[in-house]
Amino acid sequence: MASIFTRIINGEIPCYKIAETDRYFAFLDINPVTPGHTLVVPKHEVSYLFDLTDEEYAGLQLFAKRVALGLQEAVPCKRIGVTVIGLEVPHAHIHLLPITTEDDMDFHHKQTLPAEQMEQLAARISEHVKKYLD
Repeated sequence: MASIFTRIINGEIPCYKIAETDRYFAFLDINPVTPGHTLVVPKHEVSYLFDLTDEEYAGLQLFAKRVALGLQEAVPCKRIGVTVIGLEVPHAHIHLLPITTEDDMDFHHKQTLPAEQMEQLAARISEHVKKYLD
């Protein structure tokens, strides 16, 4: 059975898409730790990040870097925090979080943002990310 991320990639479940290439996909986390919290995934479904081939792993990291550069321009923050947990969804993924303090990386404080705010964030971030993917 396909993971929820594969279903999102395939368009079966809606998302707030940030960026996409032929191999990778980025979208807003539906329950963000901070506004702009973005998930970066390979389109090829692999449960564990370190089970990706070296080429897929390197490509995912490079894609995540490019998304992070645009994310940092679009959402006011000091840095983009990066974490890989990988327990909730069996599909390799990287979390990118706009942060101002280390406390902003606390996953015990997820939030729900209004759909309108999520749409605006996704559009703003996507616009900034485009220049790094071209």
